[in-house]
Amino acid sequence: MTVAGTGHAEADPGDKGAVRTALAGLTTRGRSFLAAGIAAAICAYVLGQSDLLRVGLLLAALPLLCATVLFRTRYRVAGSRRLSPARVPAGSEARVHLRMDNVSRLPTGLLMLQDRVPYVLGPRPRFVLDRVEPGGRREVSYRVRSDLRGRYPLGPLQLRLTDPFGMCELTRSFSTYDTLTVIPRVEPLSPVRLSGEAKGYGEGRQRSLALAGEDDVIPRGYRYGDDLRRVHWRSTARYGELMVRREEQPQRARCTVLLDTRGLAFQGAGPDSAFEWAVSATASALVHMLERGFSVRLLTDTGNSVPSENADGFAGASQETADAAGMMMDTLAVIDHSDGAGLSRAYDVLRGGNEGLLVAFFGDLDEEQAAIAARMRQRGGGAVAFLLDGDSWAREPSDVPGPLHKGEERLRMLREAGWTALSVPRGASLEDLWRQAERERSGVGAPGGGEGWS
Repeated sequence: MTVAGTGHAEADPGDKGAVRTALAGLTTRGRSFLAAGIAAAICAYVLGQSDLLRVGLLLAALPLLCATVLFRTRYRVAGSRRLSPARVPAGSEARVHLRMDNVSRLPTGLLMLQDRVPYVLGPRPRFVLDRVEPGGRREVSYRVRSDLRGRYPLGPLQLRLTDPFGMCELTRSFSTYDTLTVIPRVEPLSPVRLSGEAKGYGEGRQRSLALAGEDDVIPRGYRYGDDLRRVHWRSTARYGELMVRREEQPQRARCTVLLDTRGLAFQGAGPDSAFEWAVSATASALVHMLERGFSVRLLTDTGNSVPSENADGFAGASQETADAAGMMMDTLAVIDHSDGAGLSRAYDVLRGGNEGLLVAFFGDLDEEQAAIAARMRQRGGGAVAFLLDGDSWAREPSDVPGPLHKGEERLRMLREAGWTALSVPRGASLEDLWRQAERERSGVGAPGGGEGWS
């Protein structure tokens, strides 16, 4: 939940072009009165009718008087906006709360409040506020909803002042605006046994020792209370003082979630397209692995990773899990197709070290890209790949399925390299595929008995 900045709207009689501004604010009713008054005055002058002249002057003077009074009245109104929540999944609603405070010593007249929102979020909200007493406030709210992920600006807020006769309207705009982030839909996934987990130390955690050279554990000086069974005699003899082995330190198991964003790899657009399914599935996998205690990062075919602050590019300690998840969700909210044609940059990032578990969502792969993807699988960690069948996603559900020889060949190449590879037809459920991957990892119903994740 975030709070937007506060802005002020004020009618100032010293503005440049005050007369022009006041006349530009005349409504249709005000312009009609003014035109009727001028016409009556001209007719009275031509016909010599003094009574008609007085009527014409009254009709013409009324809208001008209303515009002058409205323009010279100093209204100081503060406005604020609050989003609840500021980050919402696609297809869900968020509520926008608006608050208006009259900070002047004069009561306001009739106010019309209007907030600017993109058409994707719905119609532009408008509210009519009655007279606001000095020091008073008014609160209103409206709902926004989008089926398309992205970042959408809200504002600036506009306040329209009117006189009691409806002759004149003046608009004042606030300078602040807020941003609503629509993130991909996240599908809950079942917990399955993954590689990189060490029994007895919780999910997503393993123990590691710091090494000096190739053989020796890095020792430290003896401290009062240390267990004598941990004395490292070789280092004690080398340094001439009592040295002990360092304790085993828990280390979070790693997981890299790879998203293929190549424009050539996906067909179609819109909420039901293959690319949007891949983005939503990537978000689901990221959230699931973070909840399991893994140290996770998002990697794309361009070689960019999130987060990228740490030396290894992975999310840090457990207290940073929420921040890391928010950062990756914000990235997925605005991610789009890349101009690249290959996966070589992502492969260069992955081959640099032990990446632990690798979960990849691929679009269409030709033979060359399938070979690169096959080499991404590291010996020290598991790898599971979801291949979106482009032909299946391009067809309507009622169409007759076409040949799958090309997709089956790509799956075979990945499985031979040690991947647990699954084809993703149109309308598939990630939860079902997630469970199927675990069954194939266990050797149940796996073509060729692939080992998959571990």
